[in-house]
Amino acid sequence: MAETGNSGKGVTAGKLASSVQKRLSRAQEKVLQKLGKADETRDVVFEEMVANFNKQMGEGTKLQKDLKAYMIAVKTLHEASRRLQDCLADMYEPEWFGKEEMDAMVEEMIEKEMDNNLEDTDTLWLDFHQNITDKSMLSIDTYLAQFPDIKARIAKRDRKMVDFDSARHHFASLQKGKKKDEAKIAKPAALLEMAAPSWAQGLLSAHQVAQTNLSYNQAEEELGRSQKIFEELNVELQDQLPALWDSRVGIYVNAFQSLAGHQEKFHREMSKLSQNLNDIMTKLEEQRQLNEEANHSKAASSPPTGSESNSSEYKLPPGFLYKVKAIHEYAATDGDELELNVGDVVLVLAFDAPDEQDDGWLMGVQESLWIRNKDISSKGVFPENFTQKL
Repeated sequence: MAETGNSGKGVTAGKLASSVQKRLSRAQEKVLQKLGKADETRDVVFEEMVANFNKQMGEGTKLQKDLKAYMIAVKTLHEASRRLQDCLADMYEPEWFGKEEMDAMVEEMIEKEMDNNLEDTDTLWLDFHQNITDKSMLSIDTYLAQFPDIKARIAKRDRKMVDFDSARHHFASLQKGKKKDEAKIAKPAALLEMAAPSWAQGLLSAHQVAQTNLSYNQAEEELGRSQKIFEELNVELQDQLPALWDSRVGIYVNAFQSLAGHQEKFHREMSKLSQNLNDIMTKLEEQRQLNEEANHSKAASSPPTGSESNSSEYKLPPGFLYKVKAIHEYAATDGDELELNVGDVVLVLAFDAPDEQDDGWLMGVQESLWIRNKDISSKGVFPENFTQKL
């Protein structure tokens, strides 16, 4: 068991030493190449492929990021639309035209038949978001998922190219050294001849030749091995990178075509609901105008008597402009403000100093108080949007 454990540690230490040695060899080779002391394997076509790959990955990543931001915006707009509809339902008064239709639109979202299914505005929003996720976002995610692996293999190919260059230069160096050694062996040095008897000189020469051949053969094997690994990676990437580059057109077309199609469908269906809301608002405005015309006609068909006409200027307070009716309650918060209850009729008066009038505020007196007391000391200001002109 101890031997097994030591053997495992030895293997681990051996792998670590080999890894460190490879890193040192690569670093040394890169330094020599940068200094111009060693040539570097270059492939201009492959370098263009890598440049296209980096460009493609950057564009795809940006598209993925922007598409995610678009999906977040869709969800945000959905929530804002829902709150706006709730606000409309809260402010729509019971006596207004289309109250029931408005409640049905906002609270029940106007159920309608579409593609044989009952769908409402919430469903339209949710389907729109889900379709973008399933058809466009998923397509881009799948497309980008292959980039990290290819990027890692490009980096591995670059490392193996350095290993190949290093092995190539080492082998060339041994080839050059072998020729020199063979020349030396052919002509033994005078010192060797003097130091060893003639029968030993042959043994020494044979030993030197064997040692040189061993190193040479090892270097040749390493060169062949490193060249094979590099070329396998290189050929594989040369096939894959152009195919990946060409695939981007179809990916972009599918993603944007799907997005555009779902946008068109969503906005088409939403426009129908928007048209219903617009129709209700149009009819409400028409009803208001008809009511005003009816009130004017009624006033015109009932002229005052002679005595009433002569005394009409004493029935209205000085500075009178027109009448309004309170459609919301208003609790006065200051001494110069007028208290309003729904249904109160107020006689609107001109401000004594026009520059004292604030935007959205009117001056007036309760009609009932004026008729009873003929006194405008109880006049006050009130918000215009809490009333309706008569």
